[in-house]
Amino acid sequence: MKKNRKLKLLFLILLLFLTTGCATTLVDKEKQPVRNPETGQALTENILCKPTAKKTIETYEKNGVKVDKLPDCEDFTVTSGKYEGLWTSFLIKPLAFVILFLGKNIGNFAWALILVSVIIRLIAYPVTKKTAMQSELLKKANPELEKLKKKYEGKTDQESMMKQSQEMMLIYKKYNISPMSGCLFSFLQLPLFIAFFEAINRVPAIFESDFLGLQLGTTPMYGFGTSTIIAYIILVLLIGGTTFYSFKMNATADMNGSMKMMPIMMTGMILLTGMFMPSALGIYWVTSNLFTIGQNIIVKRSKMFHGKA
Repeated sequence: MKKNRKLKLLFLILLLFLTTGCATTLVDKEKQPVRNPETGQALTENILCKPTAKKTIETYEKNGVKVDKLPDCEDFTVTSGKYEGLWTSFLIKPLAFVILFLGKNIGNFAWALILVSVIIRLIAYPVTKKTAMQSELLKKANPELEKLKKKYEGKTDQESMMKQSQEMMLIYKKYNISPMSGCLFSFLQLPLFIAFFEAINRVPAIFESDFLGLQLGTTPMYGFGTSTIIAYIILVLLIGGTTFYSFKMNATADMNGSMKMMPIMMTGMILLTGMFMPSALGIYWVTSNLFTIGQNIIVKRSKMFHGKA
């Protein structure tokens, strides 16, 4: 009961954050999205600081955004601009500030994104480690769960269903499985993804930058038509490869047909989304996936070591 209450409270807090302040797309007089003439990026109207590219500035001014009233990105702080609600003021602005600070000192905003992604995952490591551990424990308990499933197969009366549920809870207790505790970081994944998306799109210093042939504000779909197409192909392959492998690591050998297809379906969905998201967000996603893969390898090796001991 206490865990359910905590999850409900977390959900309400996240809902509150997500419904208070967000990025708005810049539109022209015909209400069509305005794109950066050089990068093809759909521009955000409520940017947090000034662009530096001449054509970008001209595009904003042409569409009624007074960029001269915004602070320079190098001078941006968490208190810059007006209050825009909990979501922007307590998550987007601090995240943007940290990325800008690190990018300014490192000399590259892509490396700053990677570093921030790693820092966040390190902070969340105790929680994400529990998720990985739960996955490994479920694999261990799976043979008994399958036997239980077959035992009550075809029995739909209330008494049988209650007994099945009770026996399942005993198996969970035997293997120290707590399904809800493994879901905590999953609840945080989407808000984090959206937060990085907004920080990238609302900070010109980030979306105007380049990294290894990638223009950070440009989507791979647009990038395929540029001279640096190879860089975008590599990024898409990394998004797909790391996503598939991270899902595959958590799959069990005796999954049924539809569940076996889950890693492929999820990878396909992420790949499709990745084609239309800024390259900077793709870099964040790949970094997060690589961290997850590394973490799962550590958890598996730790499990094997303790098992031998």
